[in-house]
Amino acid sequence: MAENNFLNVFKGPGSVQQYFNPDAGPPLPLVELPDCLNPYRQDGVRIYAKLMTMHPANNVKAMPALNLLEKSVIPGKTETIIEYSSGSTVISMALVSRAFHGISDVRAFLSNKTSTAKLRLMRFFGLNITLFGGPSQPEPTDDRGGIRAAQRLAEETDHIINPNQYDNDENWKSHIRWTGPQILRQLPDINLICAGMGTSGTITGLGTYFGDAKPSVFRLGVCTQAGDRVPGPRSFSLLAPVKFPWKKSIDGIEEVGSHDSFLLSLEMCRQGIVCGPSSGFNLQGLFQFLEKRKQASKLSELSGSDGEIHCVFLCCDLPYQYIDEYFDKLGPSHFPSVKNESLAKVDLYRYDDAWERETSLQDLISQVGKVSFLDLRQPSALPQLSFLGAVNLPLANRDDPSPFSDPGVLSSIWTKLESRFNSGEKMPPFTRDRKIIVLCYNGDCSRVATSVLRAKGYIADSVKGGCNALPVIEEFTGGYKHFGIPHEGRKRSSVFAKEIQVVNSG
Repeated sequence: MAENNFLNVFKGPGSVQQYFNPDAGPPLPLVELPDCLNPYRQDGVRIYAKLMTMHPANNVKAMPALNLLEKSVIPGKTETIIEYSSGSTVISMALVSRAFHGISDVRAFLSNKTSTAKLRLMRFFGLNITLFGGPSQPEPTDDRGGIRAAQRLAEETDHIINPNQYDNDENWKSHIRWTGPQILRQLPDINLICAGMGTSGTITGLGTYFGDAKPSVFRLGVCTQAGDRVPGPRSFSLLAPVKFPWKKSIDGIEEVGSHDSFLLSLEMCRQGIVCGPSSGFNLQGLFQFLEKRKQASKLSELSGSDGEIHCVFLCCDLPYQYIDEYFDKLGPSHFPSVKNESLAKVDLYRYDDAWERETSLQDLISQVGKVSFLDLRQPSALPQLSFLGAVNLPLANRDDPSPFSDPGVLSSIWTKLESRFNSGEKMPPFTRDRKIIVLCYNGDCSRVATSVLRAKGYIADSVKGGCNALPVIEEFTGGYKHFGIPHEGRKRSSVFAKEIQVVNSG
């Protein structure tokens, strides 16, 4: 590990290689859980999360990927890398292969049961994907599965390699090389190490390392409960064909269900330790083990010379690609409600202040014949501005609250507008090359309409403040009558009288 790069800066042509190299920077963080997440703190148990997600590749498979490719890639010969992986390993391989080996053709073989979010994530990182049917976690020796398909392709072509995380000892040896020494250096008093079991590389490497470096450390492996699924780890029955020496590397096994895994992950995230379901899975396994020891009055057997029990579990994933699964597994009671949730499906287009026009009646009159007018008010209000020749679409009511203060009003108006101005319908006399000025009572409904019209390709502006902001005068026998503004705001200026004279004469 680097002793002199305490500022964590990487420069020069090999900067990304150094950034990815565990020996060139500080060790990945080891963070003790706060007491609110540790129900055994009063029993002398201290629990630490080893944040493997803080590696540049953001997952526990980064170090195996480094080690596997370092020992597998043949410079000048290897052109393509193929790996059967549900995500983390092959994503790490894609990043490492480009940064260290200049290879961009990395292909992922994986189950057709992989979530859309994860498939998109892998494509985001430039991976070419081939899906396979059958079990989502096939046995490495099953000739019908994707693991063997990747092996066969590499055997048939010299320029293709299959690092094969399931059968390559460089997988688990990476944790002897890096992860184990980091943890022991960070926490010399460690009494227990806990990791999930998928390919079993992590627990095999850590268990082997601590078995030699500090044999007193209890090594706990965690499997999924039979018939359940957590992203990454396997059930105990699926470990049978795994060739890694995992049985010699553990002192105990716990089986954990998905609900507890997702729930503990959620609780850690909300306390600032951002991690995914496999991380919650590992912590739940540790909790179950500690509880059994406590009930059997054997918890103290794990303590060290300081009288406390220092436990480390691996945080090996992040939550973001599993967000939908959190809601499916845990249900709505675990999440705050969304106020005005109905608005999530309406009012979907952008707004721009430049589309709100501060104008006068005189300006509107000057636009007659040059622009089209759309009036959203009720027909009873139309005589005020009849000289504009506006098309009437009566969606607004004088006494309605603003659509921006009442979600029901906004939903109603937007839905009707969206239906009327859908992309395949032309609304005469409007054309997309002639500006539309939209009017309503207070300017807010017309602002919504402008957003919809603009989204449909029309050039539209709304009158800010609506007709209520315009001192509109209409001539009647016996004098002038004012519309659209309160009594105290009425004006009888010669300017407006002149405007009306122009309108009448025209």
